[in-house]
Amino acid sequence: MHILYLSQYFPPEAGATQTRAYEMARTWVRLGHQVTVLTEFPNHPSGIIPPDYRGKYIEIKDLDGINVIRVWVKASPKKNFHNRMLFYLTYMLNASLAGLLAAHGKFNFIYATSPPLFVGAAALFLSYTRRIPLIFEVRDLWPESAVALGELASPKAITLATRLEEQCYNKSTQVVVVTHGIYDRLLQRGIAKSKLCFVPNGANTDLFTYSASGRQRIRSELNLEGRFVAIYAGIHGLAQGLETILEAARLLQSQEDIHILMIGDGPKKAELLELAGRYNLPNLTMLPEKPREQIPDYLSAADVALIPLKKVEIFKGALPSKIFDAWSCSRPVLLSINGEARQIVESVQGGIFVPLEDPDKMAEALLHMKAIPAERQRMGENGLNYTRANHSRTALAEKLIRHLEELI
Repeated sequence: MHILYLSQYFPPEAGATQTRAYEMARTWVRLGHQVTVLTEFPNHPSGIIPPDYRGKYIEIKDLDGINVIRVWVKASPKKNFHNRMLFYLTYMLNASLAGLLAAHGKFNFIYATSPPLFVGAAALFLSYTRRIPLIFEVRDLWPESAVALGELASPKAITLATRLEEQCYNKSTQVVVVTHGIYDRLLQRGIAKSKLCFVPNGANTDLFTYSASGRQRIRSELNLEGRFVAIYAGIHGLAQGLETILEAARLLQSQEDIHILMIGDGPKKAELLELAGRYNLPNLTMLPEKPREQIPDYLSAADVALIPLKKVEIFKGALPSKIFDAWSCSRPVLLSINGEARQIVESVQGGIFVPLEDPDKMAEALLHMKAIPAERQRMGENGLNYTRANHSRTALAEKLIRHLEELI
């Protein structure tokens, strides 16, 4: 088959969306399918387009057998509402044009992943004008999550966004969801069960493995030998509530053998750096975003992975891929997400739950985890076995493409 894959985010950008899109597309190519990806010039989450892409409108290149069409977007490091809308709308418009004029050949289906929801608008346009069936993937319920986080407040904008969301569901041949929470919510909203397909988040179990040499090297470079290390590796955004980690670090700063490592970038990074500087925490290291292939070594260097989200009702249906990345490296998780993610972590016995946005409880949990090394190892092994059996990204991509072959 020939697949037109719309994802605003794609490598070399780092992040769960980018990784899921790349690994899906790469697996499908390996299975003998053609995949054309329609994405943006790299800039996320910094909002800065690298010099190699400046002055261009479009670029078409091969990436590991995937035909990648990149288009210009109005990116900005200032993440206010106005700039975000320009960012999303320029992708929508330019992806629509590129899909008409530069994506050559006959496609069996369009696979569009959201959010951003405006990816769905471009996909609807291309599906209609080129008469291609649309498969719509929902990784987060937008605009519901944006409203819950305070990113979207205008009643008119919410109404328009909800109408676009419903059009994406109604006009799709199939709606792919990544959590049971999203699945159940869409059933409640009247989407037919036969239209829904559950393909959860996962990990690249070939790339994400425990490395003893990587652990030793990273600990030596960062002067962390002999310390209990907790790591957060991912986007520093509005949804994560990373202030809780800094507050927990402040509470633990007298514990010289406990250290917190934070890696990544995003719209909250500058604010978090300012707060960390004000606290002058000796037990906190904040590093910039790292290439994805380096993250397994950093996870291996840690003793526990921190997986937080803000206390928002809609996040009870969240299941971040960070859980499976950590487990794939045999690291237990300290989870501050209620609902579906908590149920899995507790049933697998792959970590412990900590109440959301509660730095005192997080500090207590870190002290507890430090004191139980044998139990931590068992939790990490439980998570590894579960991830290999249920959340290998390659196996999930193979399962999805078989389903879509039968469907199309």
